[in-house]
Amino acid sequence: MQLSEQEILRRENLQKLREMGIEPYPAEAFEVTAYAKEIHEEFNDDAGEPLNFQHVSLAGRLMGSRVMGKASFAELQDSTGRIQIYIARDEICPGEDKELYNTVFKKLLDIGDFIGVKGFAFRTRMGEITIHVKELAVLSKALHPLPIVKRDEEGNVYDAFTDPEQRYRQRYVDLTVNPHVREIFLKRSKLISAMRRFFDGRGWLEVETPVLQPIHGGAAARPFKTFHNTLDIPLYLRIANELYLKRLIVGGFEGVYEIGKMFRNEGMDRTHNPEFTSMEIYVAYKDYQWMMGMVEQLAEYVALEVTGHTKVEYEGQVIDFAGPYRRLTMYDAIKEYTGIDISGMDEAALRGACKQLGVEVDSSMGKGKLIDEIFGEKVEENLVQPTYIIDYPVEMTPLAKKHRSKPGLVERFELFVNGKEIANAYSELNDPIDQRQRLEDQLRLAERGDFEAMAMDEDFLRALEYGMPPTSGLGIGIDRLAMLLTNQHSIQEVLFFPQMRPEKAKQQEKQEEIG
Repeated sequence: MQLSEQEILRRENLQKLREMGIEPYPAEAFEVTAYAKEIHEEFNDDAGEPLNFQHVSLAGRLMGSRVMGKASFAELQDSTGRIQIYIARDEICPGEDKELYNTVFKKLLDIGDFIGVKGFAFRTRMGEITIHVKELAVLSKALHPLPIVKRDEEGNVYDAFTDPEQRYRQRYVDLTVNPHVREIFLKRSKLISAMRRFFDGRGWLEVETPVLQPIHGGAAARPFKTFHNTLDIPLYLRIANELYLKRLIVGGFEGVYEIGKMFRNEGMDRTHNPEFTSMEIYVAYKDYQWMMGMVEQLAEYVALEVTGHTKVEYEGQVIDFAGPYRRLTMYDAIKEYTGIDISGMDEAALRGACKQLGVEVDSSMGKGKLIDEIFGEKVEENLVQPTYIIDYPVEMTPLAKKHRSKPGLVERFELFVNGKEIANAYSELNDPIDQRQRLEDQLRLAERGDFEAMAMDEDFLRALEYGMPPTSGLGIGIDRLAMLLTNQHSIQEVLFFPQMRPEKAKQQEKQEEIG
């Protein structure tokens, strides 16, 4: 490993600290009693001598220092923000220990080191709230320098850590030097917590289902495949948890939901990552009409909890999550945005429509996939405000109940916002004979080369044969909803650690481009 000059210097400082009897990675706990944000918001010196924050203990990274002889100012960054600290040599190192101050603080501490300080809060003559340090402890030595943002005399920023690829690979650095990034993930956490409160408040049970599954099912997607040595069987990372959650409805629960990771071995772009977070919920004795009303209540509640408003700005558009939402059938949506009525078309006619519209298709695609391609390319981008697309062709949805009054359709809706699917829901198919026929149709599509076709799941069919009550199910993409509520244009911005090509492979690609 080749070290930079800065890294060599920091390692030398590390050794010098140890030679002075200071352990740079102490085992003892450091008690924290206050935080930067709390002190900034609650410090009160209006009545002269402040009575609060007279004995505080803080810990965090050293993010800047100004050494001025016998006194120094520095910035401490903890998990809530930054605060200035003031260190007087004669107070922190009285008597013969003055050299300790000159050596340790002025020479051996570096930007990025974790330190702990104890003292009291006061306001400087310049009006800045500051911690007057009485005790200082080294908590962790940083051996790699942080990319500290700098500004020139005109205020222009340079040396900022803004390259997306580096930010995603080194999220730990991104979170340290770009404070606004932390806010994105705090809002994401609020989103998930709000969703849980909404469901728990209605008596629905949060559950866990297998991530490793013997049969990939519950969605049309290409799975990741692995192998279990002891059982001597292939297993798949789940593409959905739908079939297991329905088994629990069969078992007698009236409402179950799960928030967790799904995995699909597919392409990556600004709205797709091979592993993503999904919420799925199933409620007995309900249908998709009821579910549309529930989703409107849920989306409005979550938007208020996360942002304080039902209207959020995204990519220059104001999105209003307050219901009711527009409802448009799949066929009507295609007709509205293409001028073509596909409602009576067979597979051959649909291929002709795709050709007319310039939509690329291949021989593996059946009727459902052809309709989906037309909709995806010609309709989705127009659905900016929350819109329900309802009543899908039966070929597109093997797990949904046939429409009660429209032959050839199923009771399904998807919620689209800003041109992207956010939620997907059905009146769930609970007829085991019909379900078997639909899955057999999927097997025939797989034989034609459709890698996303569903597999036959005999145990799930057996569960349905024991009887599943009328049920409505819903899936919501947490990552895409987080993008909307935080005004982020790439899914990588709302994932702590998005999947990326290995660095060595990227470096090899660059070398090949140069060569």
